[in-house]
Amino acid sequence: MTTKPLLVVLTGAGMSVESGLSTFRGSGGLWEGYKIDEVASIEGWRKNPQKVIEFYNIRRRHALSAQPNDGHTALFALEKQFDVQIITQNVDILHEAAGSTQVMHLHGRLDQIISEKEPEKTITWHVDQEHDAWKAEKGAMRPNVVWFGEEVPLMSTATLWVQRADYFLVVGTSLQVYPAANLIHALKPNTPAWYIDPNPDLHRIPSGFTCIQATASEGIRKLEF
Repeated sequence: MTTKPLLVVLTGAGMSVESGLSTFRGSGGLWEGYKIDEVASIEGWRKNPQKVIEFYNIRRRHALSAQPNDGHTALFALEKQFDVQIITQNVDILHEAAGSTQVMHLHGRLDQIISEKEPEKTITWHVDQEHDAWKAEKGAMRPNVVWFGEEVPLMSTATLWVQRADYFLVVGTSLQVYPAANLIHALKPNTPAWYIDPNPDLHRIPSGFTCIQATASEGIRKLEF
């Protein structure tokens, strides 16, 4: 039995733009009309859980109504050639919807909620959370999303994935969100690596990476291994 080479992929919000989901920054970004600290921090949750729930209800509706784009399906197609492991900063489940079989959600998932007292237990959640139903016997039920300032529980596992990679691909992320951006430093020396972005910041492209200036779907099709 021949072992497939390991391709590890780090994806961000730009991966889902072609599916109609907004990125975080710029005109029309997710934070327009909202202050980050009010809807994406533990302090905001303590102060006004109703506002946080309303924000994530909107995000959940958008994410669950979206369809995988050609970029998602192209990554799934690469499983014929590679052992593909996807580390995503996205909280949508479009990689899974496209068929990808190994997906790690660094920052959580919009289709789940958790109890504050037992965060290791997740509940699948595909509808709005009611404003008066965010408390439960086991503690406040919150979106299963890692907020700014919180630890990222899966970082150590993600680092191991990157360390083992034979090939590495970064697509749809500006590499400005930490600690996820630090994953590029876990690569073995001389690992073939690519950075796909339609408007790359040339100063942020990691040393040794091949830059492909294109959307996610276009860039993945241009890959040459």
